[in-house]
Amino acid sequence: MISVRNVSLTIKKTEILKSISIEFEEGKIHGLIGRNGSGKTMLMKCICGFVKPTEGEIFVGDYKIGKDCDFPKNTGIIIETPGFIPYYSGYKNLKLLADLNNKIKSEQIRAAIQQVGLDPNSKLHVKKYSLGMRQRLGLAQAIMENPDILILDEPMNGLDKDGVGDMRKYLLDLKKQGKTIIIASHSSEDIEILCDTVSEMDKGVLTALSGF
Repeated sequence: MISVRNVSLTIKKTEILKSISIEFEEGKIHGLIGRNGSGKTMLMKCICGFVKPTEGEIFVGDYKIGKDCDFPKNTGIIIETPGFIPYYSGYKNLKLLADLNNKIKSEQIRAAIQQVGLDPNSKLHVKKYSLGMRQRLGLAQAIMENPDILILDEPMNGLDKDGVGDMRKYLLDLKKQGKTIIIASHSSEDIEILCDTVSEMDKGVLTALSGF
C-alpha cells in the first residue's frame, strides 16, 4: 500500500532523514517510535506530500507522491496538534472541511463526531475544548470521509485513560475493516496493543524491530 524508497531529507544543511526504505503493508497497523526530533513526524509529512524529500520516492498505491499526485488519495491525517477555527463548533469546523471535497453529507460528519465520543449537536466553540476533545475532533476529521489510510502522529495526546481505551478499540476496529494505519506514539503500551509492525527512528535512521 505504501512504499518508501531510499528517502533522504536535508533542510538547511541538516540531514533529517537518511536513506529510508520501508513498505507499509495494507490492512495493518504500523508503529513508529523514537524520541522527539528523531524524524518520525517528518517522515509522515513526506508520505503525506507536505514535505518533498531531497532524494528518493514514495508511492501510495500506484501513485508516486509529488509526481502523480501532490497528496495521497483516500487518506486521513493527524500530524502535530489539529488546527481548527476556535470560534466555531466542532461540527461547523468539520462541515467546512468536508465541503472542500464535497464527498460526504451532514449524516457522515455527525456519525464521525459521535464515533469518537463527542456530541455532534454541541454548540461549544472549539476554543473551549480540552486538549483531549481537540484530539477526538482531529480523529473525527481524519475518519469522516472513510479513508483507506490513516496517518496519525501521537493521536493519544491529551486523552484520559478512558479516552485512550476508546481510541485503541476504535483503531483496532478500523484495522478489521481493512484500513492501513501508521501511528507514531511515545507509549510502549499503545505500540504493543495496536501494532502489527514496529519501526524505530533515531537521528533520521529507520530500523524495523521484531518481537512485537
